[in-house]
Amino acid sequence: MYLRACDRLARSFQLLEPDPDLQMFSATARRTLLAQNRALLRSKYSPLVVGAARMAATSASATPPESVYVPGGPVIQGTVNDPTTFPPPSRGHGSHHWAFERLVSAALIPLTAAAAVTSGSQYPILDGILAISLVVHSHIGFDAVVADYLDKRKWPIVGPISKWTLRAATTGVLVGIYQFNTNDIGLTELISRVWTA
Repeated sequence: MYLRACDRLARSFQLLEPDPDLQMFSATARRTLLAQNRALLRSKYSPLVVGAARMAATSASATPPESVYVPGGPVIQGTVNDPTTFPPPSRGHGSHHWAFERLVSAALIPLTAAAAVTSGSQYPILDGILAISLVVHSHIGFDAVVADYLDKRKWPIVGPISKWTLRAATTGVLVGIYQFNTNDIGLTELISRVWTA
């Protein structure tokens, strides 16, 4: 019966003529399939039932069981109205994290002013603190972008890869800043030379 209904549906699309029997069948089938989907989602063994149902649905002679509806995709446990899970509470990712972000942002103002007044070669510790603060501030900003737009629940492969790429890049920049401040002229002296060039 299902194959005949599909055949009639294909013919009605080709002829562009409404078929009243087909319209009645589609409304009834829709209600039946929705009821089967609800029963499948409520069943305890839905992943096990899906494999058998898919095999039964593909054979022309077998009819799938009443409690199974397989549209041809993954079966998701629960419904769309189920709440999302919340991460466990952590002060490190809550108010302390927010306060640290604000502290770094606010500290950049006097550090930048002090670096502009002094020379990096005379005050290497100030130059190092400014460089580390800039890198940490940039890392926090890019980490927020990655967390907002490449969440691991939506992007299970790209999200963690981008997060670890950011961490590796930040580590590389910190090593480079250390090398540049200890073996070369330093960040503040570089900026003053570029500014006056």
